[in-house]
Amino acid sequence: MVSMIPLSDDNSTRKTIPVVTYTLIALNILFFFLELSGGEAFIVKWAFVPSRFLANPIENMPTLFTAMFMHSGWAHLLGNMLYLWIFGDNVEDRFGKFIYLFFYLFCGLVATFAQFWVDPSSTIPNLGASGAISGVLGAYLALIPQGKINVLLGRSVTQLPALIVIGFWFVLQFLSSFASSSPDADVGGVAYMAHIGGFIAGLILGLGHKAIASPKT
Repeated sequence: MVSMIPLSDDNSTRKTIPVVTYTLIALNILFFFLELSGGEAFIVKWAFVPSRFLANPIENMPTLFTAMFMHSGWAHLLGNMLYLWIFGDNVEDRFGKFIYLFFYLFCGLVATFAQFWVDPSSTIPNLGASGAISGVLGAYLALIPQGKINVLLGRSVTQLPALIVIGFWFVLQFLSSFASSSPDADVGGVAYMAHIGGFIAGLILGLGHKAIASPKT
């Protein structure tokens, strides 16, 4: 399958400096260095573990949020931050800073519970900003479906509408979620249901915001 990697988007309509998006990127990077210094003990303590949360939800409540800022490696971190940097600023611009922050965290929670619903007895630590960033992609698709995205398509850079780029990404997540249910699947521990849950939450909230913000005629 030909890869489609987003590189940048058209920010000509953006009116504000995306302070929240830049802060979220900084926090993710900071947490990753804390992981590197803290090692396995840090990951076990602050990642979201479904079975542990099921046994004692109150005690493990903080991990619902700390896990959103943790990553399994450099590729995981850099990939997520690339998507957040490209798509987050425009969503923040449309929502406003405070609403965007709550939106981001809410999508992350929805994503976590979507994965939790699939396997609440799992002892595998769940971590990563992917669920929250999936929500950002959903909102971007709802708010700016014709936004121009520069993507690396094979060996060339081309410009495509967000509808195609994000739509392709979502279809890939959807198909991969079925593939991961196979006994012989090797998906590298990717929480596809978290991606789907976060994306749907972001899409719904983005459509709702668009409906409210649109001038009435």
